[in-house]
Order: sequence, then structure tokens, then C-alpha cells
Amino acid sequence: MLTVTSISRSFGDHQILDGVSFEVLPGRMTGFLGANGSGKTTTMRIVLGVLAAHAGTVTWRGSPITGGVRRRFGYMPEERGLYPKMGVAEQISWLGQLHGLDQAAARRNTERLLDQLELGHRAKDNLEELSLGNQQRAQIAAALVHDPVVLILDEPFSGLDPIAVETVLGVLRERAANGVPVLFSSHQLSVVERLCDDVVIISGGRIAASGARDELRARYGTRRFELVVASDAGWVRDVPGVRVVDVDGPRAVFELDGPDDADQVVLEAALRRGSVRSFTPVVPTLDEIFMEAI
Repeated sequence: MLTVTSISRSFGDHQILDGVSFEVLPGRMTGFLGANGSGKTTTMRIVLGVLAAHAGTVTWRGSPITGGVRRRFGYMPEERGLYPKMGVAEQISWLGQLHGLDQAAARRNTERLLDQLELGHRAKDNLEELSLGNQQRAQIAAALVHDPVVLILDEPFSGLDPIAVETVLGVLRERAANGVPVLFSSHQLSVVERLCDDVVIISGGRIAASGARDELRARYGTRRFELVVASDAGWVRDVPGVRVVDVDGPRAVFELDGPDDADQVVLEAALRRGSVRSFTPVVPTLDEIFMEAI
């Protein structure tokens, strides 16, 4: 388990992080969300030892992180850092050896990853000959080649088309299924919502919300429901304790501010008027949770 405890960091008089704490659990995908300038990248760099925290600690499995342990981390920066005039497989294998793999293991891992990421046919090409999306896949392979014990990915889906996103998701899910903690940032909240088990939202250098994805949905969810009936649903406007969000013919979306059984009052009223096609609670999206948290 990777644990960040009360880390703070300033640049001059500007405080970037203020008491940031969260955990990245084994075998779970943790989405790290925040607006530009919120402190995501600074936090990741402190975890990796690129920057020093002015206060607080980062631990792995309950112990301080040594250089040897960090060498086993996998990191993909938002800015592409591979060599454009070097062959794709050649440099990924070389990076694996820098992380401690022998040459044969580095080559095996490189070949397997490039095949998984559907880049095997471009293995001998120089990086600059690849599209931006394929360069991003190569960057992900470079973060994974040494079989890291922790994965930290800064905007891993940037520049990927929907098909490539699904390919990368499959690779990351496989790593998580093998027990690797995965921390990743992304502005593509629809992707985060499908991928992550846990969510950490940072705003202004502080943690605004964190927890399991479904727990956050319950915490930030309103008493909002969708009702679909056989005829016009406009009558919902007249039910006490109901605030209508949207009515479109037989479909109504509304929030309740009445007693706990107010939803049953609406359902019974609908049944008295005819058949009910569906009556379901509306779960907030990650976009909605994010906007409310920050």
C-alpha cells in the first residue's frame, strides 16, 4: 500500500500542497483528479522523489521509501520523455535494463508489452515515426517494462482514440488484477469513471474528497429519481415535496425534499394513474461529484 500523509510543498511564497493525505491500495485503480494547477503533478513528483516535501511523509507498505524501492515504481509523466530518434523496442528494453532487468528479461517484457499495446509491428521504428497516440502507447510500455510494484501515470490517456483507450485500459486492469496499486490522473472523467475503484479529488492543494467510487456516489448523491410512465408525467410537479428537474412527456426527473418515504408517495401516485415503465434513483456522475467537491 502506498500512503501519502500530510504532505505540503511551497514554491517561494506560493503554497502548492497543504496537508495532502490519501492511500493507493493494492490491486485497485485510484483516479487522481483535479483542475490544472491543483497540485496533482507536484504530488506525484514527491511520491517519486523528484521533489522533496516540506512536510509530511510518503511510505510504501508502512516503511519510508528508499531509492531501491522507488527504482521498482513505474512512472509515466504527462510530458513525453522517450527519445524520438531511437527505436521503440530498443529504448524500452534499455529502460527495463536500467531498472534492473537482465537483457533477456527486458527484451521479453518489451515484446510482450508492445504486442499487448498493439505496437508490435512498429517495434523497430524510431519513435518520431509514430503517431502521437502510438507514442503514448510506447510511453506506457516504458512505465511497465520492469514489472513495477506501483504504477503512477500522469494523463495516460492523452492523445488516445477510443480504440486505443480500450487497449490501454485492458493492460492496466491486468496489472491491477495482479495486485499492483495504480494511481493515475486524467481529465477524461468518463474514462476514470469506468476504470477507477477509488477516487481522490484535489483542489487548491488540498484533498477535497476521497474514497471508493461507489461510496462517493452515495455521499454526493441527492434524492433524485427518474420516473417513466405510460402517459404524460407532468402531474409530478403538483406532488408536495417534489422539485422537478426535467419533464419530457412520459419521463420525469425530480428531487425529493420531503420525508424518507416521499419516493413511495410518488410511486403510489403514479400507479394510481396507470402503468409505470420504470422508477429508479439517479446516481451522480463523476463529473457532477467533481464539480461539487471542488
